[in-house]
This record gives sequence, C-alpha cells and structure tokens, in this order.
Amino acid sequence: MIRITDSFVIDKADISETFIRASGPGGQNVNKVSTAVELRYEISRAGLPEDALARFIKLAGRLLTQDGILVLQAQSHRSQERNRAEAQERLVQLLRKSLIRPKKRRATKPTYSSTLKRLESKTKRSKTKILRRNKIESD
Repeated sequence: MIRITDSFVIDKADISETFIRASGPGGQNVNKVSTAVELRYEISRAGLPEDALARFIKLAGRLLTQDGILVLQAQSHRSQERNRAEAQERLVQLLRKSLIRPKKRRATKPTYSSTLKRLESKTKRSKTKILRRNKIESD
C-alpha cells in the first residue's frame, strides 16, 4: 500500500511497471540496459471522490489515455530503482495535488481610500500629459 494522505491509500498491485530503454545520450549503458520505467495506473481503481477525480483529470492532461490509464515515464537516472521511485513519487504528488480542494474566492471591492488614490494619480497623469501638448498659436 502506498500512503497518499492519512485517509487515502492506493494498492501497489494496481500499478504496472515496464522497463524500457532510455532515450538520449549515455553511451553503452543506454544501448544495453533498460533502465527507464513506464508506470501505468488505472485511475478508476483509485476510488477518488468525484471532485478530486475531475481535478486529477485536469492535472494529468496528456498523461491520461482515453481509457483512463495514467502513463508516466521516468528515465533521468541510471538505475531502474531510482527511476521507479521517481515515477511512483510523481504519481503520489499528482494524487495529493488532486485531493486538495481549492479555496473559494470571495469577491471583494476596493477600499474607498484606494479608489481615491487611483483617481488622484489618474488626474495627475492627465495634467502632465496636457502640459506636454504643443500649443498652437492662434493669429
């Protein structure tokens, strides 16, 4: 079991990992050893609440297939274990982020003094611009 929060855990058996060859530079190690990990997790098995599931889908973006499977790849390290740990940590962070309910925004209005200050600065700027105008002499 992987603990996401105090009240939410996921089963390690629901995560499938396959090891693939990493791309990019790295010489013989990259060509011979499959160190990159591709983690797959079916999100319907997570048992997320509806609002958290909607946030998760939005956060996952392109990482989520149309079948509802999250696909994460980790290949930045030379060892399978470190790549596996990184992929699992990214999954945990994504789940934790989706479980946090955003605070509702309360509409506020500017204070009386801030409104006066803004209008005063606009008036001052207007006067400055008026003084810069070319004065056309009338004959």
